[in-house]
Amino acid sequence: MNIFNDLTNFYVIGISYRNADLHTRGKFNLSKSQKIKILRKAKSFHINEILINNTCNRTEIYSFAESSSVIVNLLCENSDGDYETFKQLGYVFENTEAINHIFKVGTGLDSQILGDFEIIGQLKNSFNLSKDNQLIGSFMERLTNSVIQASKRIKTETKISSGATSVAYAAVQFIINEVDNVSNKNVLLIGTGKIGRNTCENLVKHTENKKITVINRSKEKAEILGHKFDILVKDFSEIHVEIEKSDIIVLATGADEPLIHNNLLPKKQKLLIIDLTIPSNVDIDRSTKNVRVVNLDDLSKITYKTLSERKRHIPEAKKIIEEIQQEFLQWIHDRRYAPALKALKNKLIEQQNAEIGARKRKNGVTIYDSSLSYDMIQKITGQFAFYLKENPTKANDAMNIFNEVFQLDLQNHE
Repeated sequence: MNIFNDLTNFYVIGISYRNADLHTRGKFNLSKSQKIKILRKAKSFHINEILINNTCNRTEIYSFAESSSVIVNLLCENSDGDYETFKQLGYVFENTEAINHIFKVGTGLDSQILGDFEIIGQLKNSFNLSKDNQLIGSFMERLTNSVIQASKRIKTETKISSGATSVAYAAVQFIINEVDNVSNKNVLLIGTGKIGRNTCENLVKHTENKKITVINRSKEKAEILGHKFDILVKDFSEIHVEIEKSDIIVLATGADEPLIHNNLLPKKQKLLIIDLTIPSNVDIDRSTKNVRVVNLDDLSKITYKTLSERKRHIPEAKKIIEEIQQEFLQWIHDRRYAPALKALKNKLIEQQNAEIGARKRKNGVTIYDSSLSYDMIQKITGQFAFYLKENPTKANDAMNIFNEVFQLDLQNHE
């Protein structure tokens, strides 16, 4: 009987830009309250470790579970998505394949814009949300830290991030390429989250435009951005007036409902709307002649020389991922012995204490220092741990024998 298992029942389930369009991804997109509902519901299914990775390009859940259908149902029941759509367009990865996928996602190799490292910040936020809800254990913490380590090394040791690589940068490059005399256009930025802030920085840096206005529901956050980049800040209540005056609008909000409708659009001048939101914050008749709307999927189809250059560095990035991933998988392999080694150590300590008690009763001798025998126990378990790691093909047989001889209580040492 093999009483020690490797990685089992670990899943990635998700839906992303690779198979689903922006509208479909929007249905599976999760608000913070929906994420918390999933996390709380997961506990009722006795799920101890789960992480929700939700971005403009994907919604994924990483978790241990009895089956992948448990996690898929959690997603569908707590979003606007449905099971049939997920069955058609979603994906499920299991165990090592799931870990491979998470490393690719976290290091920007699976991003809609190759080398987009904004994903690692989003992954950290997802990790913190799960940790705040007591749904992160040693496995998920080690995995997340390993992915972060790989991401940092790829960013510093390869040129896959040569030039700016982000949705925000792609949006600004699109504006520069498509709009004549961009430095003199009225630009309205709506939203001051991370993508909004990065977009603002790129607008200021690359367009030399002095007519940028920022609006956010929280004016205080907008004013921080306005002060940093010396741009105009308007109250959210003035959004209708500012839209009317704009030549270019960049939407980078977290609003659940569209902010721009047909009745808000300017009547005469041309208007370019860059919509970086999911679900979409634009609900207009796309046939309107003087208005052009560009969304995330449109941006991803634009090929820049820098993106072509980055592809040459994918093999280097994969080598780094393979190295760190192998270290993580080795940790998983070694980790499976921990409960047995702990149980063995406790059994030896138990026997030590029993022997000390027996001698005391028999001889009336008080033994004050048991550190010597404890040190011996440490050496015995340490030597045994070394043997297991150095002889992986014999490890299961060895552990089964020790379990049979010492009757180890493995259940209480998981």
